Amino acid sequence: MNMHAANAIGISAWKTILGISVASVGWDEAIGLLNRMLVERRFTKVSFLNAHNANVASVDAVFADALHDFLILPDGVGVDMAAKILSGSPFPANLNGTDFIPGFIQAISKPLTVGLLGATRRNADAAAAQLAAIAPQHRYVVIHDGYFSAQEEPGVIEKIGALRPDVLLVAMGVPRQELWIARNLTDKHCTLPIAVGALLDFLSGAVPRAPSWMRRMRLEWLFRLIVEPGRLWRRYIVGNPLFLARVLRQKLARGGGSR
Repeated sequence: MNMHAANAIGISAWKTILGISVASVGWDEAIGLLNRMLVERRFTKVSFLNAHNANVASVDAVFADALHDFLILPDGVGVDMAAKILSGSPFPANLNGTDFIPGFIQAISKPLTVGLLGATRRNADAAAAQLAAIAPQHRYVVIHDGYFSAQEEPGVIEKIGALRPDVLLVAMGVPRQELWIARNLTDKHCTLPIAVGALLDFLSGAVPRAPSWMRRMRLEWLFRLIVEPGRLWRRYIVGNPLFLARVLRQKLARGGGSR
């Protein structure tokens, strides 16, 4: 994220992981920051850094460049390990989107319009119903599923602009969702576009969450691998060691990456 913009919204602590600046903030502080952006109607693109998308950014310069204009929050045990290696201390909180985004929406008492874009229509509708159950003060609108064609895209963007939601949850997977936000959305469309990955699938119940004890032990990645080995083996079995190797290379090359 542009440092001038970051300082303007009160983020003073950062950790740089593989060239990507990640806000080093606690749970309540992060909610306060996003709420301030909503109150001030300050257009801010939001995403999360985990080992997987850090690996993608390491080999995809277009994606890495796009992330520089996002507010990036820390997601998962991998980036925490990286922070310890590079700066000697972990992030104050694990702000993984699957838990943080519902928590953030629940914490905002002022009624918001929350748009949902992505996943299948069935899962998006079910996710909207689940959010309405836990945070009924807000209005939820499913814009479209994530499988629109190039010909349908202008209509999707026009619909977002007509609704102009306070929060837009974009669930298209990495890196498509961040690149789509960067390419198509401005302050004329919404205030907080947030790249949320599989959040709508989790909220809908279509993809199960790990048991609470595994989440407490920070082993949710292992549960996901067991549930979807064919899709996720490369991300975790190959990707996690590759991520840590890249982090160690950063430490050796630059003596750490804290900011």
